[in-house]
Amino acid sequence: MTAVAAQRQVLLRQQVEEFLYAEAALLDAWDLDDWLLLFDDNCVRLAARVTRLNNRRAHREYPHSRTNHQVFNVRVRELPAEELSVTASFTVWRFRAGRSSCYVGKYRYRLRRSDDGFRIAAKRAELDMTDLRSVGDVAIIL
Repeated sequence: MTAVAAQRQVLLRQQVEEFLYAEAALLDAWDLDDWLLLFDDNCVRLAARVTRLNNRRAHREYPHSRTNHQVFNVRVRELPAEELSVTASFTVWRFRAGRSSCYVGKYRYRLRRSDDGFRIAAKRAELDMTDLRSVGDVAIIL
């Protein structure tokens, strides 16, 4: 890899990291409407989940849990058609009703370049945990 190509790859990874950090900040702030705007228009099923979580009748998450999303070990691979394959490790801390829970795993993204940065074409959160009994339900967005 040439020095220019290596520098370009580092810059691309930094841009993707900033995008993932911004996503994590939106989730921690429970700004789910703006979080939804990070996705391509084909993510219709997510809109229903956001509507449900924003509703006061969503008793599982009202009042909202406090969360802390941590993203690290970001890896970026370029794909055809202005798309990127991105993997990242995550830890999400959830604080609710005097209890804390920790979820650990890996994100798998397919990002598309857009005029204003990136859009999420696909996102998958894979938990590394073998037992969810210690953390209870997963009512938050990882």
